[in-house]
Amino acid sequence: MRTWFLRLAWLAGIFFAAVAALFAVAWFKAEADMARVYEVNDAPLRLAGDEAERERGAHLYRVGGCVECHGEGGRGKVFIDAGPVARVVAPNLTPAVLGTRYDADAIGVAIRHGLDPQGRPLRIMPAGDFMNLSDADTAALAAYLQSLPDSDNDPGATEIRPLGRVLHLLGKLHLVPAAGIDHSPRRREAIAPAATAEYGAYLAQVCTGCHGADWAGQRVPGTPPELPPAANLTPHENGLAGWSEADFARALRQGLRPDGSQLHPFMPWGAYGAMTETEVSALWLHLSKLPAKPGQPKARKP
Repeated sequence: MRTWFLRLAWLAGIFFAAVAALFAVAWFKAEADMARVYEVNDAPLRLAGDEAERERGAHLYRVGGCVECHGEGGRGKVFIDAGPVARVVAPNLTPAVLGTRYDADAIGVAIRHGLDPQGRPLRIMPAGDFMNLSDADTAALAAYLQSLPDSDNDPGATEIRPLGRVLHLLGKLHLVPAAGIDHSPRRREAIAPAATAEYGAYLAQVCTGCHGADWAGQRVPGTPPELPPAANLTPHENGLAGWSEADFARALRQGLRPDGSQLHPFMPWGAYGAMTETEVSALWLHLSKLPAKPGQPKARKP
């Protein structure tokens, strides 16, 4: 009996030591990745400074999904509290807060590179979805943010908790999206807004953070297990096969599938529903011409 007890204690000791070592490595890995400094040398943004530019920025803020994280008026909010994984806070973007540290070019770097003015990574900022945003659209977003009414709202700070650091170590949480972005300087030309697959591909960049780089669906990194995977958006039988453009538009406008069931509320159809008819058609043309991939199965009723 004593021998078995000693063996059990020995195994338990090894287990707890291994867990402690894992958490220690995860902690230091996350700290090192968040402390890394990147250099960005993009050309300065050219702001038109007119109302049309600010209106374009307001539109992009909504249909690009910024409003889903940072809230109406850019006042910031707690985006998700995933217990031992993380408490993700989208900060206040109004001039009262953002304007003290970020000029237009710094805003552009934050959007497209996921970096703060010192070149350090912004935590969980999905810059990979915006890294190819055109110079003109980036300038429009910056102009809109600079025009917002001031707010003193303080939603707090993002906390990366122990399990979140382990998930980062294992590549299951995109804690530092900046690490996967090409930071070399380049011009990003605007795509003419039109009902074309080319313009749809430009718009669909914002979908990749959830639906994957190939739009075939995935479990969104770092999300709690009760959330369903992001759906397959390719024309596969597990995806949008059998959908019409009208079905697709209805999903974006009303959050409804062709059978009338409701999309999961994590899908920000309320924001995407503000897309113009041209944008919806362009997005549909792009998605409908993608190679059909099995990806994730069709989303079911929640």
